[in-house]
Amino acid sequence: MKKSYLQAALSTALMAVIYPSYAGVSFGNSDGEYGKLTVSGYVRANYQDKHYGESASDQKIRFDAAQLKLDYEHGPLFGHAEYRCYQYDRLCDFSTLVDGYIGYKLNKTDQVVAGVQPIPFGPGRFWGNSLYGSMSTTAGLEDVHNLGLNYHFELPTATKFDVGYFAVDGGNYTGSTQDSGRYTANYVSSDDPNKTDLQEKNMWVGRVTQDINLGINGLTTQLGGSYWTSDIENKTASSDGRRHAWALFGKANYGNLNVTLTGGKNDVTNQDQLNPNQSLMGSYDSEYYVANKGTFYTADVGYSFKNVKQIGNITPYFMYSHYDKDQDSMKDSIRNIIGVSIDHKQLSLVAEYIMSKNDPFIGGTQDSLAQGDDNQWNKLLNLTLFYYF
Repeated sequence: MKKSYLQAALSTALMAVIYPSYAGVSFGNSDGEYGKLTVSGYVRANYQDKHYGESASDQKIRFDAAQLKLDYEHGPLFGHAEYRCYQYDRLCDFSTLVDGYIGYKLNKTDQVVAGVQPIPFGPGRFWGNSLYGSMSTTAGLEDVHNLGLNYHFELPTATKFDVGYFAVDGGNYTGSTQDSGRYTANYVSSDDPNKTDLQEKNMWVGRVTQDINLGINGLTTQLGGSYWTSDIENKTASSDGRRHAWALFGKANYGNLNVTLTGGKNDVTNQDQLNPNQSLMGSYDSEYYVANKGTFYTADVGYSFKNVKQIGNITPYFMYSHYDKDQDSMKDSIRNIIGVSIDHKQLSLVAEYIMSKNDPFIGGTQDSLAQGDDNQWNKLLNLTLFYYF
């Protein structure tokens, strides 16, 4: 059996047509006997200039991260895996799985996907153009990847549905913390034994989107909504709380202009007698508290200038994001980003100026996204250079 697998692998490698491109290197053919495997990824460098009320700038260019992606196609069967390695103090001191799933295309529009994948909450995986992400990303509402099963289907009326069940989160990987070495912001167990340990499970997430034809040439619009309900296991108290969250969104594209608006509500009970109004979350090897009840808003607008002389594509954009906490004693968290991305062949430069307050990742503390901090604006210039392979 092992010999036949080895022969198949060697045959695929020897007979493959290799396509070097911006999208990676491909072996084989999706309609062939062994399918098509594409290997791609990037390495990236970063420079930051921080203004957090005191001198805190990195003031140097450093290696930031590397990504490896594998994509497989064989008739209606497909698969995808993505792993990332980050450097804080040393190479790959934090690394994590982002996605790992297999899927089956039922027809041209409908499919079933199983594994660690983006959940169908909000307008899509990303709610805007920003590389750094919105406040909803840090709050664990945007760009969430969990382990489960999702069914996507479409109607002739240009109505799209997603129904997903996610048993648990995407897990933790390599890092200095006990449970926060992960890509997605999830509820976690703390390094501190005095803090409550939480885990989200039994997540049901649904989304419906409708394309709207306004009869204007070049304009595409879409409206939709999504709902998320789950159990929040309190391992310390041996009891379960609940999450109920919803989001409404609208997207419009007119030529090279794109606008995305998202708003919704997050409502969590954690069965924690000591901290009933906030819960511990973790991502990117950091842990922090998030207010259990709040309203979130994200507005994003961008314009893409295509094939600008010898440069390539240039896309300036602006994003506003706000987590409005229900508790009067808690200070709201806001993150605004002005940015531009420049794409030239296999290189991309993303420049973002971030203005934020009560933000655990921009000059804040573990309590910034819950109780808040000094309520002052912190600023970050974040430059990231990508080389894609």
